[in-house]
Amino acid sequence: MPPGTSIRTPNTFCGQIIHSVKWVPVLFLICIVAWSYYAYVFQLCILTVKTFFEKLIYLIIYHFLLVIFLWTYWLTIFTPPATVPRKFLLPPEEFEKMGRTTDETVQRNILENFARTLHVVNRTLNGAVRFCEKCQVVKPDRAHHCSVCGVCILKMDHHCPWVNNCVSFTNYKFFLLFLGYAFLYCFFIDITSLQYFILFWKDLQGNLENSSKFHILFLFVVAAMFCTSLASLFIYHLILVGKNRTTLEAFRHPVFIIRGPDKNGFNLGTMNNFQEVFGDRTLLWFIPVFTSLGDGINYPLKIYSEDTDHLLGPRWEDEEAGSSSLLH
Repeated sequence: MPPGTSIRTPNTFCGQIIHSVKWVPVLFLICIVAWSYYAYVFQLCILTVKTFFEKLIYLIIYHFLLVIFLWTYWLTIFTPPATVPRKFLLPPEEFEKMGRTTDETVQRNILENFARTLHVVNRTLNGAVRFCEKCQVVKPDRAHHCSVCGVCILKMDHHCPWVNNCVSFTNYKFFLLFLGYAFLYCFFIDITSLQYFILFWKDLQGNLENSSKFHILFLFVVAAMFCTSLASLFIYHLILVGKNRTTLEAFRHPVFIIRGPDKNGFNLGTMNNFQEVFGDRTLLWFIPVFTSLGDGINYPLKIYSEDTDHLLGPRWEDEEAGSSSLLH
């Protein structure tokens, strides 16, 4: 697939079937949310909660969390991942040269010569330029090939079946906000339904019909399960953001030209790492609009050296070194 194009869509019957099956986890979550809306709004707030003021407060906060949670979920699903620009595409004649030889040294030299002007600093474990044979591109720093999407993705974190999309440079902020607001959504349901859940088990809520009791019980249990899993996943990704690592980089450390494998190669300090994902405008941090810094291709590194500027890329304000510069 040519770089810079959209994710491929299947054009065969079997491909269409596989493509449709990938939406099952998303549809499952949507059904859970739809049922939770009925259980919380109708069964809990309307039929169970007694005071009007309590109902009003519950419904206002609930709908606010629901809207922003679904907003971030929508953006995480439908924001297209950024693919590799065409300038990283190896010319056909050079690709043919690589195919005609089995000499790894010759192949490596072809890629090194082509990548000389691309300013890529990540390498393979043996020090060679990272190259994707399927996309026929030199991989930009932090880019990886997604076998599900069938294309190389800029700053790929992972492919998430629950959003049927790659979590990457273009939607990583949306994904984090989705985890955070989904957690708050479930947590709010739990804390507001807890007293009625307890009353049900103690059989002190005699005016509730059996169906209502079932919905309230199941609502609390399901929300608690999702709340626990979302909290752990959200905390894990916040740790990754604080260290400026993707999920892939946490399992396989990026390799650099000079330093070799270095898990902290992109670590610029906690605040700078946070701003790289959420942007430098504080008022927009928690709003689902794209504010991530950079272009998804060039990334500032922890160590900056004047005589290797062309290798280490753009600078950033480094809290430890005390040096500063702009990413753009």
